[in-house]
Amino acid sequence: MAIDSTCLEDHHASRHYLHRIGRTKHYSHYPKLTLAVDVDTHLILAALPGRGPNNDAPYFPPVLRAAHQQVNIKQVLADMGYDSEAHHVLCRSLGIRRSVIAVNKRGRRVWPKAKYRRQLQRCFPNRLYRRRAQIESVNSRLKRRLGSALTARTDSTRDAECYFRVLTFNLMILRCRL
Repeated sequence: MAIDSTCLEDHHASRHYLHRIGRTKHYSHYPKLTLAVDVDTHLILAALPGRGPNNDAPYFPPVLRAAHQQVNIKQVLADMGYDSEAHHVLCRSLGIRRSVIAVNKRGRRVWPKAKYRRQLQRCFPNRLYRRRAQIESVNSRLKRRLGSALTARTDSTRDAECYFRVLTFNLMILRCRL
Protein backbone atom coordinates (compact mmCIF):
# COMPACT_ATOMS: atom_id res chain seq x y z
CA MET A 1 0.00 0.00 0.00
CA ALA A 2 1.17 3.54 -0.72
CA ILE A 3 0.01 6.91 0.60
CA ASP A 4 0.24 10.25 -1.19
CA SER A 5 -1.79 13.38 -1.78
CA THR A 6 -2.75 15.30 -4.88
CA CYS A 7 -4.08 18.78 -5.50
CA LEU A 8 -7.29 19.42 -7.36
CA GLU A 9 -8.57 22.56 -9.08
CA ASP A 10 -11.40 24.55 -7.55
CA HIS A 11 -12.61 25.78 -10.96
CA HIS A 12 -12.50 24.59 -14.56
CA ALA A 13 -9.48 26.67 -15.69
CA SER A 14 -6.17 25.29 -14.43
CA ARG A 15 -3.70 27.45 -12.54
CA HIS A 16 -1.16 26.79 -15.28
CA TYR A 17 -3.55 28.15 -17.92
CA LEU A 18 -4.44 31.21 -15.84
CA HIS A 19 -0.75 31.92 -15.28
CA ARG A 20 -0.02 31.50 -18.98
CA ILE A 21 -2.66 34.02 -20.06
CA GLY A 22 -1.67 36.48 -17.36
CA ARG A 23 -4.74 36.25 -15.13
CA THR A 24 -2.97 34.91 -12.09
CA LYS A 25 -4.41 35.64 -8.70
CA HIS A 26 -3.19 34.37 -5.38
CA TYR A 27 -5.20 31.41 -4.12
CA SER A 28 -5.15 31.04 -0.36
CA HIS A 29 -6.23 27.41 -0.45
CA TYR A 30 -7.25 24.70 -2.87
CA PRO A 31 -8.78 21.22 -2.58
CA LYS A 32 -6.38 18.43 -1.72
CA LEU A 33 -7.03 14.69 -1.66
CA THR A 34 -4.91 12.23 0.34
CA LEU A 35 -5.15 8.64 -0.90
CA ALA A 36 -4.12 5.20 0.31
CA VAL A 37 -3.75 2.93 -2.72
CA ASP A 38 -3.13 -0.78 -3.19
CA VAL A 39 -0.10 -0.73 -5.48
CA ASP A 40 -0.95 -4.11 -7.03
CA THR A 41 -4.57 -3.42 -8.04
CA HIS A 42 -4.60 0.43 -8.07
CA LEU A 43 -7.76 0.38 -5.98
CA ILE A 44 -8.11 3.31 -3.60
CA LEU A 45 -8.41 1.88 -0.09
CA ALA A 46 -8.99 5.15 1.78
CA ALA A 47 -9.30 8.84 0.96
CA LEU A 48 -9.33 12.04 2.97
CA PRO A 49 -10.14 15.41 1.41
CA GLY A 50 -8.49 18.51 2.81
CA ARG A 51 -7.20 21.95 1.94
CA GLY A 52 -3.79 22.97 0.66
CA PRO A 53 -1.17 24.25 0.69
CA ASN A 54 -0.12 22.55 3.90
CA ASN A 55 1.98 19.73 5.23
CA ASP A 56 0.99 16.19 4.21
CA ALA A 57 2.03 14.58 7.51
CA PRO A 58 -1.18 15.23 9.54
CA TYR A 59 -3.23 13.28 6.97
CA PHE A 60 -1.15 10.10 7.35
CA PRO A 61 -2.69 8.64 10.56
CA PRO A 62 -6.39 8.94 9.62
CA VAL A 63 -5.84 7.62 6.09
CA LEU A 64 -3.69 4.74 7.33
CA ARG A 65 -6.24 3.76 9.99
CA ALA A 66 -9.10 3.90 7.46
CA ALA A 67 -7.18 1.70 5.01
CA HIS A 68 -6.18 -0.68 7.80
CA GLN A 69 -9.88 -1.22 8.63
CA GLN A 70 -10.51 -2.28 5.02
CA VAL A 71 -7.62 -4.67 4.33
CA ASN A 72 -4.69 -6.36 6.01
CA ILE A 73 -1.67 -4.18 5.24
CA LYS A 74 1.83 -5.69 5.16
CA GLN A 75 3.83 -2.63 4.15
CA VAL A 76 3.38 1.12 3.67
CA LEU A 77 5.21 3.28 1.14
CA ALA A 78 5.26 7.08 1.36
CA ASP A 79 7.40 9.99 0.23
CA MET A 80 9.42 12.25 2.51
CA GLY A 81 6.45 14.55 3.12
CA TYR A 82 5.25 11.89 5.57
CA ASP A 83 8.63 11.30 7.25
CA SER A 84 8.14 11.07 11.00
CA GLU A 85 9.15 8.56 13.64
CA ALA A 86 5.59 8.72 14.97
CA HIS A 87 4.31 7.40 11.64
CA HIS A 88 6.66 4.41 11.79
CA VAL A 89 5.56 3.72 15.37
CA LEU A 90 1.89 3.95 14.30
CA CYS A 91 2.51 1.40 11.55
CA ARG A 92 4.07 -1.04 14.02
CA SER A 93 1.22 -0.55 16.50
CA LEU A 94 -1.29 -1.47 13.76
CA GLY A 95 0.66 -4.64 12.97
CA ILE A 96 2.20 -3.34 9.75
CA ARG A 97 5.61 -4.97 9.57
CA ARG A 98 7.33 -2.59 7.18
CA SER A 99 7.04 1.14 6.61
CA VAL A 100 9.21 2.63 3.88
CA ILE A 101 9.04 6.40 4.13
CA ALA A 102 11.83 8.38 2.47
CA VAL A 103 14.01 10.06 5.09
CA ASN A 104 13.93 13.86 5.05
CA LYS A 105 17.44 14.96 6.03
CA ARG A 106 16.14 18.17 7.68
CA GLY A 107 19.19 20.32 7.31
CA ARG A 108 22.72 19.43 8.39
CA ARG A 109 22.09 16.40 10.59
CA VAL A 110 22.81 13.42 8.36
CA TRP A 111 21.96 10.55 10.70
CA PRO A 112 18.51 10.55 12.30
CA LYS A 113 18.41 9.83 16.02
CA ALA A 114 15.08 7.98 15.99
CA LYS A 115 15.12 4.16 15.71
CA TYR A 116 13.08 3.48 12.54
CA ARG A 117 14.29 6.53 10.64
CA ARG A 118 17.87 5.56 11.42
CA GLN A 119 17.26 2.00 10.17
CA LEU A 120 15.92 3.37 6.89
CA GLN A 121 18.86 5.75 6.53
CA ARG A 122 21.28 2.86 7.08
CA CYS A 123 19.69 0.47 4.58
CA PHE A 124 17.02 2.06 2.39
CA PRO A 125 15.09 -0.48 0.24
CA ASN A 126 15.24 1.34 -3.12
CA ARG A 127 13.77 -1.54 -5.08
CA LEU A 128 10.68 -1.67 -2.87
CA TYR A 129 10.38 2.13 -2.71
CA ARG A 130 10.14 2.31 -6.51
CA ARG A 131 6.70 0.72 -6.23
CA ARG A 132 5.53 4.00 -4.69
CA ALA A 133 5.38 5.33 -8.25
CA GLN A 134 2.14 3.37 -8.62
CA ILE A 135 0.29 5.89 -6.48
CA GLU A 136 1.53 8.71 -8.72
CA SER A 137 0.07 6.73 -11.60
CA VAL A 138 -3.26 6.49 -9.75
CA ASN A 139 -3.24 10.25 -9.07
CA SER A 140 -2.58 10.96 -12.74
CA ARG A 141 -5.20 8.48 -13.94
CA LEU A 142 -7.80 9.85 -11.53
CA LYS A 143 -7.30 13.38 -12.87
CA ARG A 144 -7.16 12.33 -16.53
CA ARG A 145 -10.25 10.13 -16.42
CA LEU A 146 -12.44 12.18 -14.07
CA GLY A 147 -10.92 15.64 -14.43
CA SER A 148 -8.88 17.71 -12.02
CA ALA A 149 -11.45 20.47 -11.56
CA LEU A 150 -14.17 20.13 -8.96
CA THR A 151 -17.60 21.55 -9.77
CA ALA A 152 -18.76 22.01 -6.19
CA ARG A 153 -18.34 25.43 -4.56
CA THR A 154 -18.49 24.89 -0.79
CA ASP A 155 -15.97 22.92 1.24
CA SER A 156 -18.48 20.29 2.37
CA THR A 157 -19.76 19.63 -1.16
CA ARG A 158 -16.18 19.53 -2.48
CA ASP A 159 -15.41 16.86 0.10
CA ALA A 160 -18.45 14.87 -1.01
CA GLU A 161 -17.43 15.25 -4.66
CA CYS A 162 -13.96 13.92 -3.82
CA TYR A 163 -15.48 10.83 -2.20
CA PHE A 164 -17.73 10.29 -5.23
CA ARG A 165 -14.72 10.54 -7.53
CA VAL A 166 -12.89 7.91 -5.47
CA LEU A 167 -15.93 5.62 -5.61
CA THR A 168 -16.28 6.15 -9.37
CA PHE A 169 -12.58 5.50 -9.92
CA ASN A 170 -12.74 2.20 -8.02
CA LEU A 171 -15.83 1.15 -9.95
CA MET A 172 -14.06 1.92 -13.23
CA ILE A 173 -11.14 -0.32 -12.21
CA LEU A 174 -13.45 -3.13 -11.12
CA ARG A 175 -15.44 -2.86 -14.36
CA CYS A 176 -12.26 -3.29 -16.44
CA ARG A 177 -11.44 -6.51 -14.58
CA LEU A 178 -14.71 -8.21 -15.49
